Amino acid sequence: MNLNDRLHALDQRQQQSPRLSFVAAVIKKFGDDGASQLAALIAYYGFLALFPLLLVFVTVLGFVLQGNASAQNSVLHSTLSQFPVIGNQLQNNVHSLKGSGLSLAIGLIGSLLAGLGITGATQNAFNQVWYIPHKRRPNFLTWRLRGLGLLVLLGLLSIVSTTAAGLVTAQTAGAIEVVGGIVVALAINLLLFFTAFRLLTSEEVDTRDLIPGVIVGALLWQILQHLGGYYVDHVVRHAKETSGLFAFVLGLLAWLYLGGQVTLLAAEVNVVRARRLWPRSFFSDPLLEADRRALTSAAEVQERIDEQNVEVTFDAPE
Repeated sequence: MNLNDRLHALDQRQQQSPRLSFVAAVIKKFGDDGASQLAALIAYYGFLALFPLLLVFVTVLGFVLQGNASAQNSVLHSTLSQFPVIGNQLQNNVHSLKGSGLSLAIGLIGSLLAGLGITGATQNAFNQVWYIPHKRRPNFLTWRLRGLGLLVLLGLLSIVSTTAAGLVTAQTAGAIEVVGGIVVALAINLLLFFTAFRLLTSEEVDTRDLIPGVIVGALLWQILQHLGGYYVDHVVRHAKETSGLFAFVLGLLAWLYLGGQVTLLAAEVNVVRARRLWPRSFFSDPLLEADRRALTSAAEVQERIDEQNVEVTFDAPE
């Protein structure tokens, strides 16, 4: 049996198994939509937003703790030192916390621009995977206002979720703290994904069609948070200063990229389930009905004005 025959047999096998055909359809659509590239753009804006947010955090602490030397010393040697690699540099170079209006303004502007980049890239990715034509997507002002309102809520939920997940990988945490951290982090992750999916997905998508992806995304994000905590505790903290810096930057980029992948994978689960885009022809011809509907919808995404209508036809198989 040659390679083509083996691929055809494997394709037939996955089409006959409902669960396997669903998973194969999600993977197929993930690749067709270029979701990896969309996730990379989300990770890029996420990386840009990190350092302005850190600047805002340090500056606000300077305003709040101004004149309290004991509290400043406690923060410098406890809270700030917990940031991997950067925490050591902050602890060695920041001898006192001082509020600066200029630093706060720069941090807020940088965080706002990068945050709007995150929400804009995510909203565009969701519209892409749901096959929303450009002519039916929110306009320039609408999606920015929606993203601005979403930033504060998602930021707070992410901080609480990551802090709770950190209890699981902490060496001093007991069994009760670990279980409590898992439960709280999972609950926050469910709320986080539901909020993001509902507010960043087109209104024409029913809320009930978003629930499966919310559950999948929350569970995968929970695992990703624990892996990130494990990486920091066992790789970054024990690395030398120079190699630790590279370990931190590369680990952070990989973590953000995987986070974008997880988010879009969960969105693809919703689309495939809601529009019944399975089974798909994964390795070989002929095209199945789900293939034709998916390819037709992908072409109709390019409609940009009301007067434009894209029609798709398929040649008869030889």
